[in-house]
Amino acid sequence: MSIAVVAGNPKPKSRTLAAGVLLAQTLTGAAPDLVIDVIDLGPGLLGWGDPAVAEAVAAVRESDVLIVASPTFKATYTGVLKLFLDQIPSDGLAGVHALPLMLGAGPGHALAPELLLKPVLAELGAITPARGLYLLDTTYADDPQLAAYADRVRPLLPLEQGE
Repeated sequence: MSIAVVAGNPKPKSRTLAAGVLLAQTLTGAAPDLVIDVIDLGPGLLGWGDPAVAEAVAAVRESDVLIVASPTFKATYTGVLKLFLDQIPSDGLAGVHALPLMLGAGPGHALAPELLLKPVLAELGAITPARGLYLLDTTYADDPQLAAYADRVRPLLPLEQGE
């Protein structure tokens, strides 16, 4: 079983990235096997055939569980995350269990992971076994909702103890 985190924040080493890693750790008790801070892929995201982007996409496609994290920008996920997801072919996430995670400044966009990020993951062929998770960017690390979410989705994922 492998778990990957993809964070699509325009700011490197963001709270979004930290929240994705924290969710992976809460789910499994260990660090994720793969962490991709999409912004680190730089201008290679703007075209096709960049080796670093292709390698990142291939690694994500090989994961069993994928946490896709984004801050809420203009009521949706970020453009930099969209650029990365556009590199994944149709049905490229077939067999991958994906969990959408979004952070925001207030509760007004709490449905964004479910309404905006989850459908694109499903379009890419991912199995999306649970609703998306939305956390406040200032309190995500201490939010009891994170642990409750992990407890709810853990049995739905191909984690070693659940297989």
